[in-house]
Amino acid sequence: MKLKWSNEAVADVARLHDFLAKVNPIAAARAAQTLTLAPRQLLDRPQVGRQLDQYLPRDVRRIIVGNYEMRYERVESTVYILRVWHTREER
Repeated sequence: MKLKWSNEAVADVARLHDFLAKVNPIAAARAAQTLTLAPRQLLDRPQVGRQLDQYLPRDVRRIIVGNYEMRYERVESTVYILRVWHTREER
């Protein structure tokens, strides 16, 4: 399995980091690192996330990482990280 990030997901992590860094730079760095490393679990268990029916027939799922939601899609042998949000964030 391979892991790839969409441009939007990379921008989401940067945005979340920048927002938190204004208040607590150390926590911001820790959160960005956690969000970057968390999807590695999907390489061994891509079905771990809850499937989001509104995207059917695509296999789009979500996992919760701390206070953040990550949406991802499995296509053949690749897991694509699509978006990342804080769970309190309006979308």
